[in-house]
Amino acid sequence: MSTNAKVEPVFVKDYALVTIATGKKAQNLKEMREHLLSIHLGSAYHHFWGGLLRPRFDEPEYNNDFSEWVHHALQDNILAERLSVIDPDSFVNLESLRQELIEVIEQRLDSIETVSWAKPDMQFHFVRSQMVVFDSDGKIEEPEELVEAVPKMSLGSIFYHYICETTQP
Repeated sequence: MSTNAKVEPVFVKDYALVTIATGKKAQNLKEMREHLLSIHLGSAYHHFWGGLLRPRFDEPEYNNDFSEWVHHALQDNILAERLSVIDPDSFVNLESLRQELIEVIEQRLDSIETVSWAKPDMQFHFVRSQMVVFDSDGKIEEPEELVEAVPKMSLGSIFYHYICETTQP
């Protein structure tokens, strides 16, 4: 069976995250929960997905900024594990992801007797991202060309085409 369906070309885009400070920071779980209630949804996006674009020399033990901070600054490995298993891709939108974060943190707050504080130099700084998408002048006209195109793509371009097109805030 032969199909003569025309394949539309894919115009390769490149992508960068511009980090924007929110001025909000947390030194303990209660402060983190309070900020999560009202923080810009782009902050949740940044703290879950932004790490994929940051250069790393090690294999991160935890896969988002929240779980890393809880592990390193608060030394709460139980909560760090719970936050680490949250898959942002499994939520219909960023608001439902935010609600899951809040719920997990509230459950932990209910189960501990004392709230740990991070040292002043290890506070969690909420930031958000502004996406910048631009043309790369690349074009893939046939599916077979993808094999040669991917190794030439920037990390930002791969991030955009495989993550951003389905998870944009």
